[in-house]
Amino acid sequence: MDRKGRDIAQGDEEKVKRTRIAAEQGDADAQNSLGWMYDEGQGVVQDSTKAVTWYRKAAEQGFAAAQCNLGCRYDEGRGVAQDFTEAMRWYRKAAEQEDVVAQCNLGCMYDGGRGVA
Repeated sequence: MDRKGRDIAQGDEEKVKRTRIAAEQGDADAQNSLGWMYDEGQGVVQDSTKAVTWYRKAAEQGFAAAQCNLGCRYDEGRGVAQDFTEAMRWYRKAAEQEDVVAQCNLGCMYDGGRGVA
């Protein structure tokens, strides 16, 4: 399974089932993947709020990709109220773990003066 929850070898229903089991057992990678599935409507009905719930579970465990994904949700106001300060916080956590997407997003936040004092 890749970073975005894609697994070409199996159908969506089985993929969601396996991912959900692992996510509910606390696997941060699976939690992030399930969040992506809800974000994109892959094998489930698209639901930004559920996506944020799963991203948060993984992010709070220190999973950098989920921290970046959660930062994006705050940045865009998808599934949560838009909050640039929270976006910065999550991007920074992921960037400190060398997540290049988060580093780029953090730079864009600084460049645009969003979430900075």
